[in-house]
Amino acid sequence: MGGDQQQARDTVIVGYTVYAPPGSVVLTTDRVRIRGETCEITGFPGDWGQSPFTGTRGPVQFAADRVTG
Repeated sequence: MGGDQQQARDTVIVGYTVYAPPGSVVLTTDRVRIRGETCEITGFPGDWGQSPFTGTRGPVQFAADRVTG
């Protein structure tokens, strides 16, 4: 059940949904800085693609988690 140092700790996971600028290259092995904290990418980034109405590209969406404890 963990060592002495882990027994008295609470694990807290903070999750973020990030919308990066169009064309951003985000890999599942990357880390990002959000609000001054280092977070890990979780899951595969999604590209919203191009709008059929305006032709503009949408954001790249991904999830990131910060784990403490």
